[in-house]
Amino acid sequence: MTSRDDNLPVIGVSMGDPTGIGAEVVVKALADPSLHETARFVVYGRNELLTLAADRAGIRPYWFRVAQGSDRARGSLLPPVTVVDFHDVDFTPPLEAGPGRTGGHLSKQFVEEAIADALLEPTDERHIDGLVTAPICKESWSLAGFKWPGHTELLAHRTKAKQQAMAFVSPRLKVVLATAHVPLMNVKDVLTIGRVHESIELGHELCRRLGVDRPRIAVCGLNPHAGENGILGDEDGRIIAPAIDVAVQQGIDATGPHPADTIFIAAASGKYDLVVAMYHDQGLIPVKLLGWDKAINITLGLPIIRTSPDHGTAFDIAGRNKADAGSIRCAIELAIELATRRRHEPTKPSSRSRLR
Repeated sequence: MTSRDDNLPVIGVSMGDPTGIGAEVVVKALADPSLHETARFVVYGRNELLTLAADRAGIRPYWFRVAQGSDRARGSLLPPVTVVDFHDVDFTPPLEAGPGRTGGHLSKQFVEEAIADALLEPTDERHIDGLVTAPICKESWSLAGFKWPGHTELLAHRTKAKQQAMAFVSPRLKVVLATAHVPLMNVKDVLTIGRVHESIELGHELCRRLGVDRPRIAVCGLNPHAGENGILGDEDGRIIAPAIDVAVQQGIDATGPHPADTIFIAAASGKYDLVVAMYHDQGLIPVKLLGWDKAINITLGLPIIRTSPDHGTAFDIAGRNKADAGSIRCAIELAIELATRRRHEPTKPSSRSRLR
């Protein structure tokens, strides 16, 4: 093991679905020695899959392996990259890429242990300062009998977060979703003044954490043309506008509801620092269109730091050494930045309201 600066944050990385591209993008991203100068890393996954991915990419394994459940070094003795190997879990590679119970069971175990380590006290030797999650397959989790629609909902439950929202950061856009994994037909039934207001607050806090002192926040309408003064739906005036008013009363620079078909153009040009979208595809289509290889998913409202790449398991190219590690590299770098800032900033009580 190599002696390291004990002030560096420790970032956990869960490998994601074992039949997807998780192992490949993790190996490629963490192979850069410059990252090892800014943080130490603990990868939760299967060593044999990481080794296979490294071999296909022509990368010499650079990590230190420990068995899941074993003692792990911490402090100045922690290697630059440690792989926590879930070697005792029943798994015989290769598995056919695609949704399956085995992939669901394994990927869930990887992230569960990572979450548990993130929730430990900072003085605990297993504590991690931030978590980066490689992609899982929601269908695989369902086939394995797990009720969680995805990482976001599982993290909110395990951390007992009272508020949470999905956010996405890319070079040209920052977006927060007022609703996430909700069927489109049900969005209007779960959208409330409180939910929209919390999304605005969480987005404001995210911008501040990223160094934007006076965030300018644009809030999308739900309906075409933001409802056209009630002609195309009343949710914009009945739910979204009051939430914006409360945020403005708190001193947040928030405007809207804006028609979604034009507001992202203004935001991408720099007029706004963040957009609050009302549902998944409303916010994700422009983010992925403008920054598919650089976009990062952040879960807001948690007591822990969690980021992830803005792409899925890519079963169609898994095992072919074709995956681009750009997005997970960005997610790792943002987790390091946020963890480093948190280490050097005093803890402040949240100013969020409890509006519902």
